[in-house]
Amino acid sequence: MLGSPVGWTVVPKELLFSNGFLVARDFNWIVCTCFNGASNISQAGGLACLSPEGLGAMHQVIGFYKENTDIITETFSSLGIKVYGGKNALYVWVHFPGQSSWDVFSQILERTHVTTPGSSFGPAGEG
Repeated sequence: MLGSPVGWTVVPKELLFSNGFLVARDFNWIVCTCFNGASNISQAGGLACLSPEGLGAMHQVIGFYKENTDIITETFSSLGIKVYGGKNALYVWVHFPGQSSWDVFSQILERTHVTTPGSSFGPAGEG
């Protein structure tokens, strides 16, 4: 997980389970039971991001990361290495046949100090 995520969910009061019970009531119970809420600093940051200045700053940061994603994707592709992702998200998966994501992670970490193994994102991130 990156940063300090903040989000919200809107559950219409009219939304019912097939048995007629309110979805919102159960959803509220699950959220209140399993999640303590976003920290104060995350909430303040989330509100700041919704301001015109915050939205502008977010677009600048996203643009910066998107440029880097494009550079990574183009570089690996030009070397004949398969690359996935980078179009609708800032994550890029690079295919290194015959090596586990942890092996590749260790090699890159040793040489450049910046990487995350694909398996950190679940079984689909391996291989």
